[in-house]
Amino acid sequence: MIIQFCYSHFGNSDLRSLGPRKSPIQARSAATVDAIFEATIQVLLSHGLSALTTTRIAKRAGVSIGTLYQYFPNKDALLRAVITSYLGKVAASFEESCSAARGACLLEISEFIVRGYIFAKCDQPERSRALYAISSHLEVADVVEKVFARLRAAACRLLESCKDASFKNADEVAYSLLAALTGGTRVVFENRDAEGRLPAFTQQMLTMSQAFLNKSASQNATI
Repeated sequence: MIIQFCYSHFGNSDLRSLGPRKSPIQARSAATVDAIFEATIQVLLSHGLSALTTTRIAKRAGVSIGTLYQYFPNKDALLRAVITSYLGKVAASFEESCSAARGACLLEISEFIVRGYIFAKCDQPERSRALYAISSHLEVADVVEKVFARLRAAACRLLESCKDASFKNADEVAYSLLAALTGGTRVVFENRDAEGRLPAFTQQMLTMSQAFLNKSASQNATI
């Protein structure tokens, strides 16, 4: 998977053991799970991955360890749920950005794709960096694949709506552009100076995206 967000070092783990015990249907349950997710990130940022324990998480969330285990059978299941929730929000934000740009010109579309994804990832840089660290220890390739498919579909629909250019295979163009964008963003966030590098990286990705999309559309016009 080219997105490279969170490939696992433990490919043979049983995904069934990483699923939540139950879904938070009621409002109170949803609030409890949100508090557990938030506490997980806070403990990770303050103590690091090696000291991240369910006991610390439960204490920070203000719930009993028994309550935590009602929803998540073990720490890895909890971390997988945190990653799934986070990536879902990234995908939703990107989809919203692409939807807002439907029917725009190629230059505007290029900017919406690049800025839309980077904005979704950069709302809270420290959290994004922390979640990259978590994801390298979990089996979440299936989650990543589904999220990348959402990003790709949103970008493809946007390219197909372009008012001043057309693409023979918008899906493949979207795939290549997002592969470069998501992979590059991961490299930036794995660097301790991510916030300092982001402005220049964003501008360079805009330049690359515009050139790539212009070239792809141009090639289509000559076929």
